[in-house]
Amino acid sequence: MSRKGIILAGGSGTRLYPLSKVVTKQLMPVYDKPMIYYPLSVLMLAGIREILIITTPEDRPAFERLFGDGSELGLSIIYATQEKPEGIGQALLIGRDFAARGSIALILGDNLFFGHGLADSLRRVADRSDGATVFAYKVKDPERYGVVDFDDSGRVVSIEEKPEKPRSSYAITGLYFYDARAADIAASLEPSARGELEITDVNRAYLESGDLKVEVLGRGIAWLDTGTFDSLLQAANFMHAIEERQGLKVACIEEIAYQLGYIDREQLERMAAKMGNEYGRYLTDIVSRDRRDG
Repeated sequence: MSRKGIILAGGSGTRLYPLSKVVTKQLMPVYDKPMIYYPLSVLMLAGIREILIITTPEDRPAFERLFGDGSELGLSIIYATQEKPEGIGQALLIGRDFAARGSIALILGDNLFFGHGLADSLRRVADRSDGATVFAYKVKDPERYGVVDFDDSGRVVSIEEKPEKPRSSYAITGLYFYDARAADIAASLEPSARGELEITDVNRAYLESGDLKVEVLGRGIAWLDTGTFDSLLQAANFMHAIEERQGLKVACIEEIAYQLGYIDREQLERMAAKMGNEYGRYLTDIVSRDRRDG
């Protein structure tokens, strides 16, 4: 059974009020595309084609207008609603039937990843059938995140959720790969003091059973969490700088679908024709270049 993917795009986004009063955070622009394109591209690069988007009841129609059933991208996308934001771990329960007791990748809808070798790393992790794998990233403010600590040999010894005195500077990112046990583990948890099913507790259960692997993202990888006005602006500026410098788009899901063989040249050309802007011209250039080279 192939691994499936879940994007958690719910929550109230209160830190981005008043913007998030009229548009959900995951549909806000990060430079030239909706925020959710970035986590979707991560799942696609991991080879995942069956995807569940979890969002709020009021925002679900907007995501359905954006992606439909995913077939235009060679994907299968379905939707579910999170009535109340009761923790990241709740996504595993909502997606239980979708996962059908198979392996799952869960990514937060406001997390962006970019860097050399990222696709190879994602594919390698996605191919693991047992246990859980999370990604750690060195940050200057680890108290804002779930923090993982290592011993001198690099073995994981503890995971803490937003500790006052972090034992390390390594934050766990919003990207998680789990085997078929994840939903059962989440179902066995008690809500935390803030009334949420904490994803840190799911990860800790895997750690205690000896089934947690941690991949440390190096300096060549950027991980951006876009939950505040400052981080949203920083992410947009970063993506603008990369794309302007290289002439290549980051998280261009149409290009990725084409490169992976999910869609053909004619399908890409039809999508490009619908866009009378620079984004569409970028896709048209890909088609023209391939015709010329091929």
